[in-house]
Amino acid sequence: MPIDAPETQVVTTWKVACDGGEGALGHPRVWLTIPQDTGFVECGYCDKRYVIDRDHAHDDH
Repeated sequence: MPIDAPETQVVTTWKVACDGGEGALGHPRVWLTIPQDTGFVECGYCDKRYVIDRDHAHDDH
């Protein structure tokens, strides 16, 4: 049985919060910082990948 690819979300901020998006079935909220050299980060709990939209990215304050 093939394994589904992890979900990918394009974002415009360099810091993102991930909670698994499953309500009570999710995971603890974690904050992730996207490295500028790779342009993406993956959640250690659910493997969701956050990819920065460099054309619309803005600094976090």
